[in-house]
Formats: sequence, C-alpha cells, structure tokens
Amino acid sequence: MFEWYPLLIVGAIVGLFSAIIFVAYLTIKDDQAGIGFDRHMSDREIIRRLLGYAKPHWKTFLVLLLIMILSIAYDVLSPIIVGDIEEILSAEAGFTMTALYSRVAVFGGILAVSVACLYLEMVILQRVGQKILSKLREDTFVHIESLSHAQLNSIPVGKLVTRVTNDTDAISRLFTNILVNLIKNFFVIIGVTVAMFVVNVQLALMVLGFSPFIVLFSFVFRKFSRRAYRRVKDGTTDINTFLSEHLSGMKIIQIFNREERKREEFNEKNRRLWRARRDEIRVFAVFRPLVYMLYIASVLCLLYLGARGYIKETTFLGQTITGGTIASFYLFIGTFFNPIQSLAEQFNRLQSAFASAEKILTIFSMEPEIVDEPDAIEPEHIRGEIEFRDVWFSYVPDEWVLQGVSFHINAGETVAFVGATGSGKTTILSLLCRNYDIQKGEILLDGVNIRRYRISCLRRHMGQMLQDVFIFSGTIRSNLVLREESFTDEQVMEACRYVNADSFIGKLKHGLDEEVRERGNNFSAGQRQLLSFARTVLHRPEIMILDEATANIDTETEQLIQNSLEKMMTIGTMLVVAHRLSTIRGADRIIVLSKGKIEEQGTHEELLAQKGRYYVLYQQTLKREENRKKLSFDQADLPEKQTEGEFGI
Repeated sequence: MFEWYPLLIVGAIVGLFSAIIFVAYLTIKDDQAGIGFDRHMSDREIIRRLLGYAKPHWKTFLVLLLIMILSIAYDVLSPIIVGDIEEILSAEAGFTMTALYSRVAVFGGILAVSVACLYLEMVILQRVGQKILSKLREDTFVHIESLSHAQLNSIPVGKLVTRVTNDTDAISRLFTNILVNLIKNFFVIIGVTVAMFVVNVQLALMVLGFSPFIVLFSFVFRKFSRRAYRRVKDGTTDINTFLSEHLSGMKIIQIFNREERKREEFNEKNRRLWRARRDEIRVFAVFRPLVYMLYIASVLCLLYLGARGYIKETTFLGQTITGGTIASFYLFIGTFFNPIQSLAEQFNRLQSAFASAEKILTIFSMEPEIVDEPDAIEPEHIRGEIEFRDVWFSYVPDEWVLQGVSFHINAGETVAFVGATGSGKTTILSLLCRNYDIQKGEILLDGVNIRRYRISCLRRHMGQMLQDVFIFSGTIRSNLVLREESFTDEQVMEACRYVNADSFIGKLKHGLDEEVRERGNNFSAGQRQLLSFARTVLHRPEIMILDEATANIDTETEQLIQNSLEKMMTIGTMLVVAHRLSTIRGADRIIVLSKGKIEEQGTHEELLAQKGRYYVLYQQTLKREENRKKLSFDQADLPEKQTEGEFGI
C-alpha cells in the first residue's frame, strides 16, 4: 500500500487545485453587459463569411496542410528515436557505432525536414495573411466610404479607425497563426497519443489520466480569459475614440484651458485599459503554472514508475518499462502538454478574433442608405437647372427641418439662401448633393429627379466650398488635383490664377510642391479657402455650392476672395449661403428661409423694398459689418509700444 502513496499525494494535490479552480468558476458571473459583450453572430456564421476571404487562396492552404503534416513528424518520431538511441547506449552487448550513427542520421534528417517545413510554413502564411489583411482593410474602407452622412455621424471616428486597424489585424492573425496552429496542435496531440500507445500502453494511460484535469483547467481558463480579452478590446477602442476626437480638438482644449480636465479623463481611460491588461496577464499567470504543474506531476509519476521498473501485479500486454521507454515518454509528455496548453490559449485568441470579426462584419451589415437606382443615368454634362417641389425633410422623425419647400433655379443663375440659424439653408445644399434623401417631395436637376442620377455622377458635376475647409496632408498640388493625374501643372496654375490663389502660391519656396501639414495648419484660413476655390474650379463643376465659405476670412484676403467669387459666378449655377453683404448682393435671386419654410424670395432690391424679414436681416447684418470694420485696426498705424490695455480691449 505504501508504494502507492507518492501517486496518491500527486493525485491529492492535483485534485485540490482542481476543486479550487472549479469553485472559482462557479462563483464568477459572466456579466456580458458589464464587459461590453456584443456578440450576436454565431461562430459558424462568422467563419462562413470569413472563409470568403480565404477561398481565393485555397490551393495555398492545401499546400500548407501538407507541409504542416511533414513538420509535425519531428514531434511524433523524435522521442521514439531518442528512446531507441538510449536502448542502444545502455545495451550490455551488441552496441555498434554504425547503429548509433544510423539513428542520429535519421534524427538529424527528420529535424532538417521539420525546420525546412516550418520556414516554408511561416513564409507562405505571412504572404497569404498580408494579402487577406490588405483585401479586408480595403473592403472595410470602401464600405465606410459608401455610408451616408447620417450613418457616418452615428459612429465615432475612433471606432472606425479601430475597425480598419486593430480588428483587421486580429482577423489576419486568425488566418496566419490561430487557425493553423489549432489544426497543427490537434494533429500533434493525435500523433503523440498514438505513438505513446505504440511504445507503452500502461504509461500512455498514465499520461492520459491527467487529460481530464487539463480539460477542466482549460475550460475554466476560457471563461476568465474571454472576459479579459473583451475588456482589453473595449478599453483599446475607448482610448482610440477619445484620442481621435480630442487630438482633433486640441486647440479648443488649450483655448479654454481644459488640459488638466482632459488629462484626468484620459488617465482614467488609460487606467481602465491598464487594469484590463493586468487582469489578462494574471489569468495567464495562473493558467500556465497550473498546466506546468500537471506536466511536472506526470513526469514525477513517470520517473516513479520507471524507478520501480514495472507496475506491480500488472502484466498488461506483457510490456515492461526500460530506460529507453522512460526517455521516450519524457519527451512525449513535453510534446503532449505544450500543444494542449497552446490549444487553450489559441481557442481564446480565436474567440477574440471572432469578436473583432463580428465588429467588422457589423460595419459590413450596415446597408448604405443612399444608393444608386438599378437604371441610374450618368450624363457627361448637365445644364444646372434645379427645382425643389414640395420638399419635406427631417433628420429626426417628425422634427421637420424643411416643410414644403419649393423653388426653381435657372441654369447659370446665382441664388443666395439667407435666414436664421436652423432655418434649413445648409440642409437644402446637402439634399441637392444627396448627402441625405428627402422624406417627401421631389428634387429635380435638369428636369430629372436626382435619384435617377448615379451618386458619383451627381457629385462630380457639383463643386462644394464649405466654411470648414478640409486640406489633406501632402502638397498643394495633391490637394488641388486630389490624386487625379489628368491635370497638367499649367491647368492647375490657371485655376489658381482664376481664383487669385497664385498671389500666395507664387511666394512659396516650392510653389505647387510646397508641403501641406495635417489639415493645412501651416496656411491661414483665407489661404485654405482660396485653395478650396481653386480645387473646385479645377474640376470644372456645372453647379457650385458655397456654404458659409466667407464667414471666417481675414480682411486682407477678403478682397481676393470676393473677386474670385465674382469670377466663379459666371462659370455655372451657384448656390450661396453667406452672411457677407457683398456676397448676398451679387446674387441674381435671394431666398429667405424661416423655420424650414420659404418666407420671401426676389432680388436684393425687391426684398429691401418689401421691408419684410430680409429687410430686418439685412439691417442686422449691416450693423454687424460696420462694427467689425470699426474693430479692424491697421497694425501699421499703431504706436510701436501700444498695448492692448490702453485700448480697453
């Protein structure tokens, strides 16, 4: 009886840890809402949709499977060869160097084949993985491009960035690492199990006796690691969203002296992510030693049984334990436990990759709200005649921004929209470009409903100049041509001269090749607006939309821009929303909006004569511009030592 005590002690220790782990599993609740668990797709559905990206590379994956089977030959056969070498070395008679050399040569050959296969496996996997990653990122970005303004406004930019970067990386690892290693480890476990039974049935059963505990530990580990993975992913997305928004608005933070407050908010999010990663590390810090404990326990049992030389009163198949058997099983145990430990970890990485895949597939499942009709037309040219017929529109159901708006604009006419904030001026311009679709009524372009035009065609014939000019990082030329190579330098400069942008471009050291930093922050607001005008003129639109484009222009640039506007009014139809009197007065017709309805329309003189709402708005605007001019000081006339305090500002 005493001879079984060592085995009983090992079993008791393993059983105690198993009981503790099982109790911990039962006491921890999987609070899905609390950890941001938003899985709604089944694993089968996710795999089916992801296989669409792997399908074009099925031949490559078939070759990889064959290489993988060859690469695991070392894991399965090397312990048997080492045990055979041990038997040769320990043999009292019959030892020959030829026999030893032959075993070593076989061992070296198997090792060389395995190393070569591993190298090919990694190279091929990385190549195909990068192709899948590139295709997935491209499809994600293209789909985001197809979403409407309303859909894009509903998703934080940081989340979209995370989807295109972090989540696609996770899916790439799914193809290049996780799935391949899962399959490989499965084959290794099967191969090693068969080999152990071939060498010695009793010891094979002893090793497999630890399998239920491995399954238990792995099952519990899945739950804890899944929680940790989700918290890390949610924390990463949260920080990306915060950074995307606040780095873009850093100037506002500095202006209002909110650095300390925002630092505290960021630190809180950063600490939350740190705690999530800490918990993730703790999970692995517990699981790995537990599996290692099982490995050591199995080795101790092996050595104990080996030292005895036999299993007492057991003559199962007449097999005995020799030195070679112990050497083989010592290697078998290591090879057996490593894949099992990896299987548990990779299964959780698989779930993590599935979570990332579902987030991306959720983006794909968002059907674009603004789409082309099946028989949409794409005319080469348009005249620019615009008509709104009883148009009703709301961003939020039953909260109408436009109510029965109707007007007609002739081709080549310049029309200005005026009204209080929220009256629907900008909305009219957005609807014409089909950034949104109306709920009632009809919008016609050259007598054809704009829904009949292809969206790309519709927007190609329209040039939009907005108050908040967006300039991309690159060069002046790349911002004007927008990567379209069909424009020559002469055409680009001609557009710049047309809108007076050459007045500052000619002074730059590199001209059109001058570097433009992010958002064009190395240029003034007026210079950015002139670049916006040049970009619009260069692409020759038949309809130009000017939405508060002159609102934030400095006095020095105002005359240049006003001259540019007068020129552009002769190009085609122009729709203008502006507060500057000089811009409004130059319009052929003015439409006055109030609470989503047209209150007045006519020429500048006609509306002033009516002394209605436009007259009131005009007087208010006139006073604002007079006050602005009074506050505009010529810096050259100021005394050199004059201070702001002396003016009482």
